Amino acid sequence: MLCTMSFETVYGTAGPLEWLCLAPHPDDAEIGAGGTLIRLSRAGHAVGILELSRGEGGTLGSATVRMAECVAAAQVMGLSWRGQLGLPDGGLLDSPAEARALAEVLRAVRPRVLVVPHHRDRHPDHFGAYHLAKRAVHLAGLRKADVAGAPHRVGRVLLYQGNADIQASVLIDVEEVLPVWEEAIRAHKSQFSGQVISETVTPEVIERRRARLMYWGTLARVRYAEAFESDDALLVDPTTL
Repeated sequence: MLCTMSFETVYGTAGPLEWLCLAPHPDDAEIGAGGTLIRLSRAGHAVGILELSRGEGGTLGSATVRMAECVAAAQVMGLSWRGQLGLPDGGLLDSPAEARALAEVLRAVRPRVLVVPHHRDRHPDHFGAYHLAKRAVHLAGLRKADVAGAPHRVGRVLLYQGNADIQASVLIDVEEVLPVWEEAIRAHKSQFSGQVISETVTPEVIERRRARLMYWGTLARVRYAEAFESDDALLVDPTTL
Protein backbone atom coordinates (compact mmCIF):
# COMPACT_ATOMS: atom_id res chain seq x y z
CA MET A 1 0.00 0.00 0.00
CA LEU A 2 1.39 3.39 -1.01
CA CYS A 3 2.16 5.84 1.76
CA THR A 4 1.08 9.34 0.74
CA MET A 5 1.00 12.77 2.41
CA SER A 6 -0.89 15.50 0.63
CA PHE A 7 0.68 18.74 -0.51
CA GLU A 8 -1.20 21.95 -1.16
CA THR A 9 -1.23 24.10 -4.28
CA VAL A 10 -1.32 27.76 -3.23
CA TYR A 11 -0.86 29.29 -6.70
CA GLY A 12 -1.19 28.06 -10.27
CA THR A 13 -1.61 24.45 -11.36
CA ALA A 14 0.51 21.47 -10.38
CA GLY A 15 1.88 20.30 -13.72
CA PRO A 16 5.25 19.42 -15.25
CA LEU A 17 7.89 22.04 -14.45
CA GLU A 18 11.27 22.76 -15.97
CA TRP A 19 12.65 24.24 -12.73
CA LEU A 20 11.44 23.73 -9.16
CA CYS A 21 12.98 25.58 -6.21
CA LEU A 22 12.64 24.17 -2.70
CA ALA A 23 12.30 26.74 0.09
CA PRO A 24 12.52 25.71 3.75
CA HIS A 25 10.41 28.77 4.61
CA PRO A 26 8.43 31.41 2.69
CA ASP A 27 10.79 33.98 1.05
CA ASP A 28 13.90 31.71 0.98
CA ALA A 29 13.46 30.96 -2.73
CA GLU A 30 13.06 34.63 -3.65
CA ILE A 31 16.17 35.64 -1.73
CA GLY A 32 18.39 32.80 -2.92
CA ALA A 33 17.23 32.08 -6.47
CA GLY A 34 14.51 34.60 -7.30
CA GLY A 35 16.32 36.40 -10.10
CA THR A 36 16.94 33.19 -12.01
CA LEU A 37 13.36 32.00 -11.52
CA ILE A 38 12.00 35.33 -12.77
CA ARG A 39 14.30 35.30 -15.78
CA LEU A 40 13.24 31.76 -16.70
CA SER A 41 9.56 32.58 -16.24
CA ARG A 42 9.83 35.66 -18.47
CA ALA A 43 11.42 33.48 -21.14
CA GLY A 44 8.36 31.22 -21.14
CA HIS A 45 9.63 28.36 -18.99
CA ALA A 46 7.45 26.56 -16.45
CA VAL A 47 8.91 27.44 -13.05
CA GLY A 48 7.71 26.69 -9.53
CA ILE A 49 8.49 27.01 -5.83
CA LEU A 50 7.65 24.52 -3.10
CA GLU A 51 7.71 25.76 0.50
CA LEU A 52 8.56 22.91 2.84
CA SER A 53 7.10 24.68 5.88
CA ARG A 54 4.74 27.59 6.51
CA GLY A 55 7.30 29.58 8.49
CA GLU A 56 5.00 29.41 11.49
CA GLY A 57 7.90 29.40 13.93
CA GLY A 58 9.24 32.79 12.88
CA THR A 59 8.99 35.88 15.06
CA LEU A 60 7.12 37.90 12.42
CA GLY A 61 3.89 37.10 10.62
CA SER A 62 1.59 34.09 10.89
CA ALA A 63 1.16 31.01 8.70
CA THR A 64 -1.95 32.61 7.12
CA VAL A 65 -0.25 35.93 6.45
CA ARG A 66 2.84 34.29 5.01
CA MET A 67 0.73 32.11 2.70
CA ALA A 68 -0.93 35.23 1.26
CA GLU A 69 2.50 36.81 0.79
CA CYS A 70 3.66 33.72 -1.12
CA VAL A 71 0.75 34.15 -3.54
CA ALA A 72 1.55 37.84 -4.02
CA ALA A 73 5.22 37.06 -4.70
CA ALA A 74 4.28 34.28 -7.14
CA GLN A 75 2.24 36.77 -9.14
CA VAL A 76 5.13 39.22 -9.24
CA MET A 77 7.51 36.50 -10.41
CA GLY A 78 5.15 35.00 -12.97
CA LEU A 79 5.44 31.51 -11.52
CA SER A 80 3.56 28.60 -13.06
CA TRP A 81 3.03 26.95 -9.68
CA ARG A 82 3.65 27.40 -5.99
CA GLY A 83 3.02 24.69 -3.41
CA GLN A 84 3.18 24.03 0.32
CA LEU A 85 4.27 20.74 1.87
CA GLY A 86 3.33 21.69 5.44
CA LEU A 87 6.29 20.18 7.27
CA PRO A 88 7.13 21.62 10.72
CA ASP A 89 9.07 24.88 10.77
CA GLY A 90 12.27 24.28 12.70
CA GLY A 91 12.03 20.53 12.24
CA LEU A 92 13.01 19.78 8.64
CA LEU A 93 14.75 16.43 8.80
CA ASP A 94 16.01 13.73 6.47
CA SER A 95 13.35 11.29 7.70
CA PRO A 96 11.67 8.55 5.63
CA ALA A 97 8.20 10.05 6.07
CA GLU A 98 9.22 13.58 5.06
CA ALA A 99 11.26 12.24 2.14
CA ARG A 100 8.28 10.26 0.84
CA ALA A 101 6.12 13.37 1.08
CA LEU A 102 8.61 15.40 -0.92
CA ALA A 103 9.15 12.58 -3.43
CA GLU A 104 5.39 12.60 -4.08
CA VAL A 105 5.59 16.27 -5.04
CA LEU A 106 8.55 15.60 -7.34
CA ARG A 107 6.52 12.89 -9.08
CA ALA A 108 3.54 15.24 -9.39
CA VAL A 109 5.35 18.26 -10.88
CA ARG A 110 8.24 16.34 -12.52
CA PRO A 111 10.97 19.03 -12.55
CA ARG A 112 13.91 18.77 -14.91
CA VAL A 113 16.06 20.94 -12.60
CA LEU A 114 15.67 21.01 -8.83
CA VAL A 115 17.13 23.94 -6.88
CA VAL A 116 17.72 23.36 -3.16
CA PRO A 117 19.34 25.22 -0.25
CA HIS A 118 23.06 24.71 0.20
CA HIS A 119 23.97 22.38 3.06
CA ARG A 120 26.64 24.81 4.29
CA ASP A 121 24.36 27.11 6.30
CA ARG A 122 23.88 28.17 9.92
CA HIS A 123 20.13 27.49 9.82
CA PRO A 124 19.26 23.86 10.68
CA ASP A 125 16.25 23.88 8.35
CA HIS A 126 18.44 24.86 5.40
CA PHE A 127 20.92 22.03 5.67
CA GLY A 128 18.08 19.74 6.73
CA ALA A 129 16.23 20.63 3.53
CA TYR A 130 19.28 19.75 1.44
CA HIS A 131 19.61 16.25 2.90
CA LEU A 132 15.85 15.74 2.75
CA ALA A 133 15.87 16.71 -0.93
CA LYS A 134 18.67 14.26 -1.73
CA ARG A 135 16.72 11.35 -0.24
CA ALA A 136 13.50 12.46 -1.96
CA VAL A 137 15.19 12.72 -5.37
CA HIS A 138 16.40 9.15 -4.96
CA LEU A 139 12.97 7.87 -3.87
CA ALA A 140 11.11 9.70 -6.63
CA GLY A 141 13.01 7.72 -9.27
CA LEU A 142 12.49 4.26 -7.76
CA ARG A 143 9.72 2.20 -9.33
CA LYS A 144 9.06 0.18 -6.17
CA ALA A 145 9.27 3.07 -3.71
CA ASP A 146 6.36 3.53 -1.30
CA VAL A 147 5.43 6.82 -2.98
CA ALA A 148 2.30 7.83 -4.90
CA GLY A 149 2.66 8.69 -8.59
CA ALA A 150 4.75 7.53 -11.52
CA PRO A 151 8.53 7.45 -11.00
CA HIS A 152 10.45 10.56 -12.04
CA ARG A 153 14.18 11.22 -12.24
CA VAL A 154 15.35 14.79 -11.67
CA GLY A 155 17.90 15.71 -14.31
CA ARG A 156 19.99 18.20 -12.33
CA VAL A 157 20.28 19.40 -8.73
CA LEU A 158 21.63 22.91 -8.10
CA LEU A 159 22.32 24.44 -4.69
CA TYR A 160 21.55 28.09 -3.96
CA GLN A 161 23.37 30.32 -1.53
CA GLY A 162 21.93 30.89 1.91
CA ASN A 163 23.83 32.38 4.83
CA ALA A 164 27.31 31.13 3.97
CA ASP A 165 29.75 31.28 1.08
CA ILE A 166 29.58 28.61 -1.63
CA GLN A 167 31.87 27.31 -4.38
CA ALA A 168 29.82 28.52 -7.33
CA SER A 169 29.91 26.42 -10.47
CA VAL A 170 27.01 28.21 -12.22
CA LEU A 171 26.53 31.98 -12.50
CA ILE A 172 23.38 33.48 -14.04
CA ASP A 173 23.06 37.11 -15.15
CA VAL A 174 20.06 38.67 -13.36
CA GLU A 175 20.67 42.38 -13.92
CA GLU A 176 17.61 42.92 -16.13
CA VAL A 177 15.21 41.41 -13.58
CA LEU A 178 16.73 42.87 -10.43
CA PRO A 179 13.87 45.37 -9.81
CA VAL A 180 11.32 42.54 -10.10
CA TRP A 181 13.46 40.37 -7.81
CA GLU A 182 13.37 43.09 -5.16
CA GLU A 183 9.60 43.54 -5.61
CA ALA A 184 9.10 39.81 -5.10
CA ILE A 185 11.06 39.88 -1.85
CA ARG A 186 9.16 42.92 -0.60
CA ALA A 187 5.89 41.08 -1.31
CA HIS A 188 6.70 39.28 1.94
CA LYS A 189 5.66 42.39 3.81
CA SER A 190 5.60 40.86 7.27
CA GLN A 191 9.31 40.11 6.93
CA PHE A 192 10.74 42.97 4.89
CA SER A 193 8.81 46.15 5.65
CA GLY A 194 8.92 48.52 8.58
CA GLN A 195 11.41 48.18 11.38
CA VAL A 196 12.03 44.48 10.89
CA ILE A 197 14.00 42.91 13.72
CA SER A 198 13.98 39.22 14.53
CA GLU A 199 16.40 36.42 15.23
CA THR A 200 17.34 36.01 11.55
CA VAL A 201 15.91 38.94 9.56
CA THR A 202 17.34 42.47 9.46
CA PRO A 203 16.14 45.53 7.53
CA GLU A 204 19.23 45.56 5.29
CA VAL A 205 18.81 41.95 4.05
CA ILE A 206 18.04 43.05 0.48
CA GLU A 207 21.04 45.40 0.43
CA ARG A 208 23.28 42.62 1.72
CA ARG A 209 22.00 40.14 -0.85
CA ARG A 210 22.40 42.68 -3.67
CA ALA A 211 26.04 43.04 -2.63
CA ARG A 212 26.48 39.29 -3.03
CA LEU A 213 24.89 39.44 -6.47
CA MET A 214 27.29 42.21 -7.44
CA TYR A 215 30.25 40.13 -6.22
CA TRP A 216 29.22 37.13 -8.31
CA GLY A 217 28.51 39.45 -11.23
CA THR A 218 32.07 40.76 -11.06
CA LEU A 219 33.37 37.21 -11.53
CA ALA A 220 31.04 36.70 -14.50
CA ARG A 221 31.80 40.13 -16.02
CA VAL A 222 28.20 41.28 -15.62
CA ARG A 223 26.70 43.66 -13.09
CA TYR A 224 24.63 41.20 -11.03
CA ALA A 225 24.62 37.40 -11.04
CA GLU A 226 23.07 34.66 -8.95
CA ALA A 227 25.37 31.82 -7.91
CA PHE A 228 24.63 28.12 -7.77
CA GLU A 229 26.73 25.09 -6.96
CA SER A 230 26.13 21.91 -8.95
CA ASP A 231 25.88 18.68 -7.01
CA ASP A 232 27.37 16.81 -9.99
CA ALA A 233 29.89 17.59 -12.70
CA LEU A 234 28.51 19.77 -15.49
CA LEU A 235 28.84 18.62 -19.10
CA VAL A 236 29.60 21.69 -21.23
CA ASP A 237 29.60 22.15 -24.99
CA PRO A 238 33.08 23.62 -25.66
CA THR A 239 31.77 25.64 -28.60
CA THR A 240 29.68 27.72 -26.17
CA LEU A 241 32.66 28.74 -24.01
